[in-house]
Amino acid sequence: MRHWSANPSLLAGGTISLLMIGIAVFAPWLTWWPVDQMDMAHRLSGPTALHWLGTDNFGRDLWTRIALGARISLATAICSVALAVLIGGSLGVVAGYFGGWTDLLLMRLVDIFLGFPSLLLALGLLAVLGPGWQNTVAALVASFWAEYARVAHAAVLAVREAEFVVAARAVGGTHVYVLRRAVLPNALGPVIVLATLGLGTAVVAESGLSFLGFGVPPPAPTWGWTLAYGTRYLRAEPWMATVVGLAIMITVFGFNLLGDGLRDRLDPRGQTRR
Repeated sequence: MRHWSANPSLLAGGTISLLMIGIAVFAPWLTWWPVDQMDMAHRLSGPTALHWLGTDNFGRDLWTRIALGARISLATAICSVALAVLIGGSLGVVAGYFGGWTDLLLMRLVDIFLGFPSLLLALGLLAVLGPGWQNTVAALVASFWAEYARVAHAAVLAVREAEFVVAARAVGGTHVYVLRRAVLPNALGPVIVLATLGLGTAVVAESGLSFLGFGVPPPAPTWGWTLAYGTRYLRAEPWMATVVGLAIMITVFGFNLLGDGLRDRLDPRGQTRR
């Protein structure tokens, strides 16, 4: 707690991120309107005693749809980033540690994927696979994994010839032992920071895909679909798009602050000795 309180970015980002995750986890107990129940007498209304954040174009409660939509957006972001870290990080570590032809082949594959714009790659994959939660996660993993492979590769190269790694090899340690005890603990910091920042990117990507009609299809209350409906009434009734946009912005802001705080915390050169 002392380390968290000493770093404003880490404290603020962690608080906001935990708040949004808490809303997503406990959404069924924090809402009291059925997600698809319509109240046409109060459609496109602002905040009222009945509807804290107003209603959408069908009279559905916006707080309910935002809270339940957080489950979809955050679950998509967490699963896609976790799988991208697992796949890309593993390939990057293997390429950086063993070098040679392994490094050459794997990094050229990474370069090919990095040559595609991530959103266009995800759109192309979803156009082939079709909409759906699993397909959206798969498309985001395919779009993001190369970034984590590149960062993990660079981090391993920075420590591969360090004295403690050479010493671990000298005492007869196997490749698994050297990687687990010497390389990974000193190379995971940049990957963890990138993963935290990547959560915000994944939230925006999932919302963008849903906004364009390629993500999780209706009637799921995704933030992207709700924002897409809100833009149709942006001039006359801007409240609907505003509150959904604020939910996305606050979530991404929290993850970005958390990533900045973790970067400062995990970088020994940026720490102040006390």
